[in-house]
Amino acid sequence: MNFVVPDFYPAAAEIFVAVMALVIMLAGAYARGVRWLAYVLSQVTLLGAAFITIFTMTGEVTHTFSGMFVSDLFGDFLKLLVYFSVAIALLYSRGYLADRKMDRPEYYLLAVLMTLGMMVMITANHMLTLYIGLEMMSLALYAMVAFDRDSARSTEAAMKYFVLGALASGLLLYGMSMVYGATGSLDFGSVHEALYYQSANRTVLLFGLVFLVAGIAFKLGVVPFHMWVPDVYQGAPTAVTLLIATAPKLAAFAMAMRLLVFGLFELVEQWQAMLMFLAVLSIILGNLAAIAQANIKRMLAYSGISHMGFVLLGLLAGVVDGDRHYAFGAYSSAMFYVVSYVIMSLAAFGMVLLLSRVGFEAENIDDFKGLNKRSPWFAAMMMIVMFSMAGIPFFIGFFAKLAVLQSVVAAGYIWLAVLAVVMSVIGAFYYLRVVKVMYFDEPIDTAPIHAPSEVRVLLSVNGLSVAVLGLMPQGLMYLCGIALMASLV
Repeated sequence: MNFVVPDFYPAAAEIFVAVMALVIMLAGAYARGVRWLAYVLSQVTLLGAAFITIFTMTGEVTHTFSGMFVSDLFGDFLKLLVYFSVAIALLYSRGYLADRKMDRPEYYLLAVLMTLGMMVMITANHMLTLYIGLEMMSLALYAMVAFDRDSARSTEAAMKYFVLGALASGLLLYGMSMVYGATGSLDFGSVHEALYYQSANRTVLLFGLVFLVAGIAFKLGVVPFHMWVPDVYQGAPTAVTLLIATAPKLAAFAMAMRLLVFGLFELVEQWQAMLMFLAVLSIILGNLAAIAQANIKRMLAYSGISHMGFVLLGLLAGVVDGDRHYAFGAYSSAMFYVVSYVIMSLAAFGMVLLLSRVGFEAENIDDFKGLNKRSPWFAAMMMIVMFSMAGIPFFIGFFAKLAVLQSVVAAGYIWLAVLAVVMSVIGAFYYLRVVKVMYFDEPIDTAPIHAPSEVRVLLSVNGLSVAVLGLMPQGLMYLCGIALMASLV
């Protein structure tokens, strides 16, 4: 058997991040007194990975490592967004972590390892590679949720997350084993060929598909696999909640696309029916449950469940009665939605971090009372984000919802579009409640808002980007479309 040396060039970014993770680990061990070193190295890692990804970007689909790794524009675009979101999350979080004595090298090492896991997930062309990336990301997140060792709430949230995550990983592995039994391969291209030429055991494959969809649903946090989301969001330190709510959603979307569209597209009618069930339940339960929440982290958790339901709407609207004419538009609308959601979540949880200080967690909606009197500028930023998440024109959230609903209507699911609109109107209540307490209630806390200047500037840019991208959404929509077109065709 001849060993073929793989082409390392397409995986240069992943190799760089893995090497830098070792550097951060050594720096943490031998330079523990230099508290800023791990943070700076983690930001340098993300910046360097972004430069390498851009430099190695060819626009062509390239396979390496015996076909287990794929480099394409879809993966490169999502990886750049992952670097961007993790870098912003770390910058928002540094003051919060330092105030609570959690600003340790291990935290930044776990963040870099989590990023590496997401990169592997995004570029996976084989189910085992996908699983390795998923576990690398998940194990880092489990540890980060429990990072505040003195908090019983964080420990409880980490245990829930770990146990349910292990269950979801088991379901995913079982589904992969059934796919292997039905097709004789775990490579996405080979699985697709086996389905196309009808050489696979279809009955076994459909059973495997059910388990795969369950694993995807858990990572997206949609009903009925949502049980971990509100508890983990509330129990984890807010800095970790910010990470969980943003970049992993991009990786989970990539996982869904790689498995369902790139690998199991010939079973599209079957998995679309499953996604429809998940999407409807998520949009209904997410919006209704969020109304009852007084804790803003739990509210945003249920809000995220409903938003991921909208992402699933885009994925399920691609093919109707065998007609694949609308597939590209539907999948690009889903991609645009998940990118928009990440941008909005960064700003929303960034505001929660901004209002938190030593000995005080700004976790309740009442903590935002009278924010306009304390800081009119940041009250305006939070209002923009809440309006955008509610889907009010003309912010990016409105156009994200509109793009998905247009795909759903084009696919002929009028009733589904009407249901989504009705639930969005109902869901607007809990977003507008936050705006109401900021502008019309008297402040409970009159303490001045202290934050480093870089956090204030970046949070302002983040909030304004939600408004600017709402006025000019075509550029981001175009990038999502180009990335998908270059990888699917």
